[in-house]
Amino acid sequence: MNNEQASPAVAAAAWTPGQVNFADVIVPLALNRLLTYSIPAALGYRVAVGKRVTVPVGKKSYTGLIRHIHCHPPENYAVKDLLAVLDDCPSVTEIQLLHWEQLAEYYLCSMGEVMKAALPNGLRTAFRPLTETYVRLHPSISSEEELHGCLDTLKRAAKQEALLLSYFSFVEEPDFAHPHEVPKKQLLQGVQTAAALSACVKKNILELVTRETGRLDLSAAASKAAPVLSVAQQQACDEINALFRKKNVVLLHGVTASGKTEVYINLIAEQLRLGRQALYLLPEIALTTQIIDRLQSVFGNIVGVYHSKYNNNERAEIYHAVPSPYRIILGVRSSLFLPFDNLGLIIVDEEHETSYKQYDPAPRYHARDAAIMLAQLHRASVLLGTATPSIESYYNASAGKYGLVTLAERYHHVQPPAIAIVNVVRERKRKKMHGLLSQSLLDAIGEALGRNEQVILFQNRRGYSPFVQCAECGHIPRCTQCSVSLTYHKRGNVLLCHYCGTSQPLLTVCPECKSANIQTKGFGTERMEDELQLFFPQARIARLDLDAARAKHAYSRILGNFAQRRIDILVGTQMVTKGLDFEHVSLAGVLNADALLNFPDFRAHERSFHLMMQVSGRAGRKDKQGSVIIQTMQPDNPVIHLVQEADYNGFFNLQLHERKEFHFPPYSRLVSVTLRHRQPDTLQQAAETLRHLLAPTLQQRLTGPFQPVVNRIQDRYLACFWVRLERDANARPLKHFLMEQLAALHQLPGLSGVETSVDVDPM
Repeated sequence: MNNEQASPAVAAAAWTPGQVNFADVIVPLALNRLLTYSIPAALGYRVAVGKRVTVPVGKKSYTGLIRHIHCHPPENYAVKDLLAVLDDCPSVTEIQLLHWEQLAEYYLCSMGEVMKAALPNGLRTAFRPLTETYVRLHPSISSEEELHGCLDTLKRAAKQEALLLSYFSFVEEPDFAHPHEVPKKQLLQGVQTAAALSACVKKNILELVTRETGRLDLSAAASKAAPVLSVAQQQACDEINALFRKKNVVLLHGVTASGKTEVYINLIAEQLRLGRQALYLLPEIALTTQIIDRLQSVFGNIVGVYHSKYNNNERAEIYHAVPSPYRIILGVRSSLFLPFDNLGLIIVDEEHETSYKQYDPAPRYHARDAAIMLAQLHRASVLLGTATPSIESYYNASAGKYGLVTLAERYHHVQPPAIAIVNVVRERKRKKMHGLLSQSLLDAIGEALGRNEQVILFQNRRGYSPFVQCAECGHIPRCTQCSVSLTYHKRGNVLLCHYCGTSQPLLTVCPECKSANIQTKGFGTERMEDELQLFFPQARIARLDLDAARAKHAYSRILGNFAQRRIDILVGTQMVTKGLDFEHVSLAGVLNADALLNFPDFRAHERSFHLMMQVSGRAGRKDKQGSVIIQTMQPDNPVIHLVQEADYNGFFNLQLHERKEFHFPPYSRLVSVTLRHRQPDTLQQAAETLRHLLAPTLQQRLTGPFQPVVNRIQDRYLACFWVRLERDANARPLKHFLMEQLAALHQLPGLSGVETSVDVDPM
């Protein structure tokens, strides 16, 4: 661990009696500064940095957060009073606030935008805890004689008498000093009525009490010791710990099925022995289903789970449960914003995943890089783990900035999967393609099912068909808001835009030529599910994509059914490629590798390699070698061959050569600027003006304006710029210059309505 940077001291500023005091407050708005408020004397002793407050902004009130307390009145506006202090203790620590400031500075956004991302909605308002109402005997009844007297008075009120007797059915022995409390909803089950309860309460026979209850399940108990490591795993663990004494960040390059999770668990156990906390980051909610069971079996109920599928109140309760009882947090990127007080280790599993990047709204942060910033503030260590490192991370490790540990041996010496490439062009000429399925893949699926084994198939398009088309005139229905065709979803029989969500019923007649000959084109996961059912009518087939997994527990349900072998074939989008371990999966298939390779983006080949290697990793476990079939029209593409050989180093060197030639990351830092407006002429004027403002200073660093592939989204036209900043140069002045010119653009006549967004390190 690198101990050069000391933990920041907690701010000592506080309200001072007898003089005018002011508070600088973060409000959840995209403002380029904090707002200053005066502190009324009545609230003075309650204010502190990190506490939530209610403040007026214009004609509205917002829940803000105190950042500074001082004695300096603002110069340019009339100061207003704080309206209320919502916390008894600070909701946000000084380290969290410093982390927010780092993120706002690096990702060119406001503190208010970071606050919106960092705090669950339940904390951005006055949080209401979950409560439950209980019924107990009224304290005026203090003996059996008084109780019998009450029963006598209820002889003519049969329902009230029945209710009181029902209450005592839950009580083994009456305790008049400490009456037993029965949940109201439990008492009123069956024939009991709320009216009878109200009458008993009015007569001082029963009383109601409200108790705050938690939403968290703290019942999990540890049942296992930390796993015993193999020789290779123990060596990797020792190397990691040795490197942590020199560097903050270590990259663990462990091949699929090498047992990286067991290494993680042992490293977490060591942090707990030292009295510190651990954060285990995953790129997708889907992965928490399997990992949480493994962690809780070792560490019990000190493991908390945090992700967006929880509702606002559940997330707020988990927020308050850090650091106690939760000393280990398993979660997605938003887990970085929890109030850790003694963080010792952050594990970023599958560090290469693009899901770690926040796209919209700001802050457009990358969780891997934000984790490294947070760890420095806590004097903690970061372990990046993956079978296919991102180009940037492996470059940093190769250059010595990060430590590098390689785990090349598969656990129990499991054989790597055998990867076969199917030439779709050749197979089609031989009449051996059945829609999107080659005969080779169909035969392999049939053989796997015959052995009572499971299959995972990857198709990177959801829906039934990417588009529909009139067979007579060629008309393709397009979104009225975006420059894309509409995707057909059989469920609901609708055409849907995957960018803005606009939908319309499936066409029955072409609006151009009035033909009724409307045909579906291409294959999505929905269609693959149907096609597979035709070929394998006895098989149990399920789909895992954004549509199938929208419900809160859908991920867990689908993956649980697959793990319990209630599903034979699982077809899906990138969700099925993640680090899921299923013992009986013997075959994995990539249905259309070309859609990945040909995407117009400098990271397309990197994403393709990652995805195909991840799919390959799903096949084969323990004593069985898995099989992988990749269908492609480009069998000679070097990326395909490198996947087949599982040659990460070869792929890395190929990418470095291409990136260096065009000065892309890791040889530069990229900033993307996007302009949006409803009128294309106004957008063009704004883009040309911005180039005029930026070019003299940025010069060759600036590319653009150019139109993105999808140049209209939600009825707004788009123009883009790229700014390439030298990797080793101080980027702060150039970033500030960029933001100043964007602000100047908005001040020009006719351009104030142009929307701008900045993405640092776009993915």
